Amino acid sequence: MAELIGPVQETELDPPYLFPDYRATVLRSPGKALVVPPAGLTELTGPKFGTGDVRDTDADLTAHGSGEPIGERIIVHGRVTDSHGTPVRNTLVEVWQANSAGRYIHKLDQHPAPLDPNFVGAGRCMTDDSGHYRFVSIKPGPYPWKNHDNAWRPAHIHFSLFGRAFTQRLVTQMYFPGDPLFFQDPIYNSVRDERARKRMISSYDHAVTTPEWATGYRFDIVLGGAEATPFEDGEA
Repeated sequence: MAELIGPVQETELDPPYLFPDYRATVLRSPGKALVVPPAGLTELTGPKFGTGDVRDTDADLTAHGSGEPIGERIIVHGRVTDSHGTPVRNTLVEVWQANSAGRYIHKLDQHPAPLDPNFVGAGRCMTDDSGHYRFVSIKPGPYPWKNHDNAWRPAHIHFSLFGRAFTQRLVTQMYFPGDPLFFQDPIYNSVRDERARKRMISSYDHAVTTPEWATGYRFDIVLGGAEATPFEDGEA
C-alpha cells in the first residue's frame, strides 16, 4: 500500500490554518509554530483493519433503519491513488454527512429541519486492489450555519482516509457539481487555487447510475503531488 502522509500546507493547494472568512479558524488556528512530538509505538503501528472489522453493509448508508430513508438515493464511488497514480489498496475510507433535509444526527445540530430515523449518515469501506471504493447513500441537503449573514453550506460529504498509522489520517469534503452555494462558502473557497477547488467537486457518472434506483457520482482522491485532493487541517 502506498504510504499516506499528513497534509502539507502548500501555498495554494490546502486551506491555511487561519482563514478569517471561516470564523472558527480564528479561534482554532495555532498562534505559535507547531511542535511535532516523536511518534510512539501506538502512532506507528495502527490502525489495522480487515474483513472482520469492516462489513460490506457498512458501505450502504441506506440499510441501517427499519425502513427506507427519505431523499435521492446516490452511489458515490472512485479510486484512491498516490502522486504516481498507484492505487492505495486496503485503506479505510469513512464518510459522514447530513440527511436529505440538511441535518446531522448530533446534539449541536438544532436547526429546524427534520431528522430521518432511517438515516444515520455515516459509513465506511476498504479500498480494493485497484484502490476503488463505493458507497450507497442519500444526497445530502444544504444547511444553514452562523458563520456570516445568510450563510448556507453547499451539499457535501465528509471523507476520512487512514493509512498505516494513526498519524496518517487525511480528511476532505466532496461537493456536488453545479451547486449554487459555492460562491459564498468560506470552507470551499479557503482553497485558493481554482483547479484545486474543482478537484473537490464530484462528477455525475451515468455509467454507475442504476435505472429506477440511484444516480451515480465519481470522486477520485489523489494523495500528494501536483494533482492532490485538498485536505482539511481539522474537522469542519
